[in-house]
Order: sequence, then C-alpha cells, then structure tokens
Amino acid sequence: MSNDLNEALQRLGVFNQQAVAIGDSWMRGDANSYVVHSPIDGQPIAEFSLASPQQVSDAIDAATNAFQHWRTVPAPVRGNFVREFGNLLRAHKTDLATVVTYEAGKIVQESLGEVQEMIDICDFAVGLSRQLYGRSIASERPNHRLAEQWHPLGPIGVISAFNFPVAVWAWNAAVAFVCGDPVVWKPSEKTSLCAMACQSLLMQVAKKHGVPSAVSSIVIGGVDAGQALASDSRLPLISATGSIPMGRAVATTVAERLGRSLLELGGNNAMVVTPSADLELAIRAIVFSAVGTCGQRCTSLRRLIIHESIADSVVARLTDVYRRLPIGDPRDELTLIGPLIDGRSRDTMAAALKAAVQQDGRVVYGGDAVTGDSIPDGGVYVQPAIVEIDAHADIVQQETFAPILYVIRYSDLADAIAIQNNVPQGLASAIFTSNVREAELFCSASGSDCGIVNVNIGTSGAEIGGAFGGEKETGGGRESGSDSWKAYMRRATNTINYSTELPLAQGIKFDV
Repeated sequence: MSNDLNEALQRLGVFNQQAVAIGDSWMRGDANSYVVHSPIDGQPIAEFSLASPQQVSDAIDAATNAFQHWRTVPAPVRGNFVREFGNLLRAHKTDLATVVTYEAGKIVQESLGEVQEMIDICDFAVGLSRQLYGRSIASERPNHRLAEQWHPLGPIGVISAFNFPVAVWAWNAAVAFVCGDPVVWKPSEKTSLCAMACQSLLMQVAKKHGVPSAVSSIVIGGVDAGQALASDSRLPLISATGSIPMGRAVATTVAERLGRSLLELGGNNAMVVTPSADLELAIRAIVFSAVGTCGQRCTSLRRLIIHESIADSVVARLTDVYRRLPIGDPRDELTLIGPLIDGRSRDTMAAALKAAVQQDGRVVYGGDAVTGDSIPDGGVYVQPAIVEIDAHADIVQQETFAPILYVIRYSDLADAIAIQNNVPQGLASAIFTSNVREAELFCSASGSDCGIVNVNIGTSGAEIGGAFGGEKETGGGRESGSDSWKAYMRRATNTINYSTELPLAQGIKFDV
C-alpha cells in the first residue's frame, strides 16, 4: 500500500481491514477472502474476508433494534447529526478523495467532486429535516379533520456500485437518517476501503452525539450478501444502484416479499445536436460526458445524435480533441482520463467495438490500449473510441460501461427524438440547440422519455437538488433531491372526528 493512501486511511480512522461493521464494532467476515486491487496499477491495497449471509442478518437485527429509538428522535435533531457528519467530511475531503482515486481510479478532480457531492447532500438533508411536511385535506364530513403524516419507514438496505463508491451511499444515507431510518450498506467489494472510511467518520459523529451506533452498518460481501439484504423482510426498502441484470434480480426478490425497491440502473444516454447549437459548448459537453470517469458513469454519453449538416465537422473536431486528451495516472493533476476498473471492462469494450464493426459501424478513432513510460504498469488504460453507426444496430441498444461514443446522423428532429427514445434504458438525455421551440419540444411529453432531460448541458453531472433517476429499464427510482425523501418514509392518513356525531363518508346511512 502506498504511503499517501495509508496515511489518508489512518487520518480517516481506518486501522483494520474488516468486512463487517455493525455500528462501531468491526469484525472479520465469515466467507471467502477477497483482495482489492487498485485500478491505477493493479497492485493489492486491501485483503479481508467477505461477510456471510448470517453476518448480514446480524447487521439487520442491530439496525432493527436501533430503529426503535432513532425513529423517536425529533427530525431536526437527526438533522444535526447529519450536519456534523457533513462538517467532518469537509475536514477530511482530501483524504477521502485519495481513497476514492486509489480504489475507483478516478482523477483527482472527480474524486474531490464526489466527496463534495456527499457534503452537498448532507446540507440538503439538514434543511429537509425541518420540512418533512404532511398536509391538511378538506373533509366532506362536518367537524372532521383529514390530514397526512409521514413517519420513519424502518431500516433500509443500500447496495452501491464501484463507480461512485461514496456519493451514492451518501445520497441514500443522509436522507434516510433525517427520515429516521438506520442504513445497512453493501458497497461494491472493489471499493471496500471507501466504505470503511465513511463508516469510521460516521461513527465518530455518532459517539459524540449519543446516536445509536447501529444506525449505520456495512457488510462487504458478494452476490450472496446482496441476496440476503434483498430477501430480508426486516428491511422495508432496498435501494440498489448497478447493472440492469442486478436490479432485475433485486426487484424480483424484494417484490416476492412485497417490499419496496428504489432502483437506479443502467443508462444508454444520448445527446441531440441541432444545426443551431453552440458548437463550442457542445464539444466541451460531449467530451466530458463521454470520457469522464473513463466512460464508467451511469450518465456517461453513449450516443451522439447529430444533424447531418454538421456531423462531419463535429466528428472531425471531436477526433482532434480525443487525440490530445491526457490519459494516465489519475493521481497526476494534469490527467483527464484514468483507467478502466479492471481487465474485464477492457474485454467488454473490445467486444462491443468488434460487434459494432460487424454491424456495419466504423471506428473513427480510439479503442486501443494505452501504454508508455507515463502509464502505470498493471492498470488498464484505453483510448476513448468514436464509432459511426446506424441507430438501429443491436450494439447501440446496449450499455457498454466504457468510453465508446456512437455517432448517429439524423435529418429531422422528430426522427432524432425517436432515435433517442428507441432504447430500453431511460436515464439521462440532452439537446444542444439555440431554438426555443426545439428545446421545449425535447422537454415536453412528446420529447425525451428519460428521467433526466437537459438543454445545452451534457448528460453527466447532476446536482443533488433534483431527484436523480430514470425510467424504463433504468428502474424508475429517484434518489437525492426534490421529494425523493418520501421513498424513505411511510404515509399515514389521519381522520379526526371532533364532533358528537358519527357521519359516514359518501353519505352512507348505517343506523343501528
């Protein structure tokens, strides 16, 4: 383990590599051993034993007990707990970002941005803790009051992916905590140190404020640990982020016990570029959306739907920019593109490019491995690829979690919108135009069918104030801002009769 990573972990309070943390009690896992390799150079940076299904059950049991007290704590007091956690994140922003870079391979600026996203959602949740509003409703019966209240739901399970190893947990946890719900978190085993660091910081705040420690637990395990979370009826809500096959399995398991699922799954995101677009803005947005995090974001731009009158010039400009992109060690502040997470991702990318060519696509640029003196040995570094292809090619219907940008030409905006919508996924979309009619059409009911619809901004990089999520096979879940808090609470409709009569609704007479 490198000195800077080890020092960051020490400052974060991570002194032992254990797979299970029930509150501030850390323990070895009972399942198979696992080695975490940094995508930077393939070197091992952690080794531990994975959590067993029984240990997952133990964590859920502790969270269930913690809920009995946590739900009775006033929401603004719960908000103050989250406020202090956000402050601690501010103090350790650089350290936690260092761990993210080593485990997820993100460049320094993206890692810092991810921790800032955690801080932002804490701020949002603090304000939310005083705004968990119900409503009063007009009753048809005299001297009756009809109202809605929102109550804590119960302990929730969170399953997160490697590409946002801390922010997605924070989206769920910060909101869940102010809503009165403990959280049992199964992070990706590939980014286990990130989870350990978050738990360590949170427990420091819990101890200071007398919060039940089991308000937060982590269980680092494989598929069986995720299955144990999804199947346990003590968890009324499972929030899962990851691939569509994973989400389908989680949804099926949770539905069998009539629980709730909050799913944020794959995206196959598109941008439409019209003849009136500001191309300087568009080029910058295309590049960041397509190659940021080496194309390993659920909001990464996969399809560029561009008007035929400007397609040649835009593709030429993109190719020139792609040739000059700094690829290499993400710890270098000049690097813009770091590594893929592992060799399996490289193989998936290569297979997708091969399929694209077989389906009459043309690789305009990229797709090759990147090597050289400035590239760390053992990491998987690739050139982002640009591929011209027909909109109806089978490979275009799929999400490949790698930096491949499919360029598709269109002649009519209605056709462009149809192409944008004609995939199974429905997460993020964008249009670049200076025509207000085109912009409004794209955002209308006749426009994009995605959960995120942007104008003159890329598909990647959402603010925490808006609800995040998508439609169709993306799962329909919403996390983070807006009214997504309602997923973490249960609603009670109250009818209070303060009269001396007992009138029935709908004027029914039932005299006895």
